[in-house]
Order: sequence, then C-alpha cells, then structure tokens
Amino acid sequence: MRTIPFLKVHGSENEFLLIDEKRLDKPLQELRKADLAKLLCSRESGIGADGILFVTIFDEKESVDGRMEIFNADGSKASMCGNGLRVAGRYIMEKLRKNKVVVRTEMADLQVSLNPINGSSIPFYQVEISPVSFSPKSLPMNIELNEVIQQPLPFLSDDYQFSALSVPNPHLIARVSAKQMNRQELERIGHMVNSPNHWFPDGVNISFIYFVKEGEMIIQTFERGVGITNACGTAMAAASVVSCKCGWHTYNEPMTMYNNGGFCITIPQMEENRIWVDLIGNATFLFFGEVNVSSDFNKLVNWSILKEYEQEEKEYVKIKREAKDKIFQTFGRTEL
Repeated sequence: MRTIPFLKVHGSENEFLLIDEKRLDKPLQELRKADLAKLLCSRESGIGADGILFVTIFDEKESVDGRMEIFNADGSKASMCGNGLRVAGRYIMEKLRKNKVVVRTEMADLQVSLNPINGSSIPFYQVEISPVSFSPKSLPMNIELNEVIQQPLPFLSDDYQFSALSVPNPHLIARVSAKQMNRQELERIGHMVNSPNHWFPDGVNISFIYFVKEGEMIIQTFERGVGITNACGTAMAAASVVSCKCGWHTYNEPMTMYNNGGFCITIPQMEENRIWVDLIGNATFLFFGEVNVSSDFNKLVNWSILKEYEQEEKEYVKIKREAKDKIFQTFGRTEL
C-alpha cells in the first residue's frame, strides 16, 4: 500500500489535487501518475478533481524554482494549465518564501507572481500563458488552411464560426449569441472532437464566448480529458487572444472573464511578434489530506482530511458572487 499526501485546491473552481513529489516515499513513474489521476480524480469513487498537479520544488542550483506536471482526470497529460499553474506557483512561493517564481511546464518556463487585486479579500496570482500559435499544425488540426479565424466548420456545426490556436494547449473558440450559449451543443461538439476523428487527432478544448460589453466576457469550456469544467485558464487566455485577433478587443488591455467557477482577469500582450497572456486569478487551498492506494494503483483504500482551509473558501465564495450575478443578469440563470 502507498500513502500519498495531497492538497485539494482550485483556481476559479477548476479543482485539482496537488502532490508534492518530494513528500513521496519514492518517485512515481509517468504511467503511475496517469493511473493515480484516473483513480483519485473520479467524482464517483475517488476524492474528485479535474486533474492532479505534480509539483517539484528545486534547489538553488536549478535555473527555475520548480516544476509542474498536470494529468487530467482521464489520465491524459496536459501541456499546460493556467488555473493549475497559479496554485502550483502559490505553493512553491510559500515554500520558498518568495513573491515571484519561475515554474517549468511541459512547453515552457513560466513566471508566477503575487498580484493583489484592489478590493479583493484574498490574494490573486498572475501567471504567464505562452507560447501562442495560430498555426493549425500546432494543435494539431488537419485542415488545408494557414489559419482558422472566425471560420465555419460544417463538420462540427452549421451554426457557429470557430477560431483555432494553441497556447500551448489546443483550443477552438466560438463567439456566440445569448441563444447559442448552449451547454448541450457544447458537450456534443466537445465529445465529437475528443473522440477518434480525422480533424483533431489529439483532441481539442472548445469554448463558447459571449461578450457582455467591451472588456467583459462570459465563457464556457469543454476541456479535453475533463469535459464541461467550471473554468479553464488556457481557454480564457485563448479567448482573449482571439478577441484581439478579430478586433473585438485591444492588446495590452485587461479583460474580465466570467464563468461558472468565478472570474479571472486576462491581459493579452503583444510585443514585436511575440504574443502571450497574463492570467490573474485566485489560487485557493481547500484542505490537506492523505490517501492510501493499493501498490498496483488500482484501488483507493481510504483517504482522510488532516487540515481544512475554511476561511479561504468562505472568502472566495464572496468573490464568486460577482460572476454568478453577471451570468444571471445576462442569461436569467446562475449556471451556464
């Protein structure tokens, strides 16, 4: 049997289990990490989460402060996760007693920093989302076009236009009317592009976005390896870049992105030919616990909560109300 300590955390209610690899009795191979994600993230038989963040803190000899690997609930490995990176960054910052760190991800070394928001009762954190590419090959997407920007894709739908990009996770973004913000249609397309298909051999995240007004957007995402999620950090980043590309927003100006899990602020940036996004939002600790699993990682034996962070979540719920009010004012309901 293996005993594994973990933190249950969330960024905009995109929930994760954070595992500090240095607290393990012995290292985990990548296959075991995938098995553990499928076992522990199940909301029916496990602890319940959208994925696991495997975090390693480096010593001063390394050029970066730590590393984050993310495995989705279905056991697949993600290149990046904006909401997860905020929480991993916070964890590394607190351990190293720093207000700014650089975290190694699958695709790039990215900066995470403490970024207080005026009027917020909890600390917010800023992460860099990059690299950004509009090449269909970067997703990958099998299509004979150099870019897909506001493009009808009849093999997916006759009613929406899509933009494709990687940040570096692959995304399809569709700007919709209030009537088109339809969860069932998002799920239908999401399952289609993440099942075996010719167009997206590795699957793709897909989001519907609705502009409330200049600088304010409501977004709902079907996340590859997860399904409909409360929030997806890289989707918010991708949506803000697409908005600039299409002329709906201006680079270097902040956007407020509302979703079922709360809200984040994105600042899409362009300098010379480089594009990136600053994603700012919460990084909330829910509880610390331990889980016992069988040595073959096929069975969750038991798990327990050792410490709760009740006040953090209470303060976050107050912030979340702003998003719920915005969704209700727009759609007449509190959930997308």
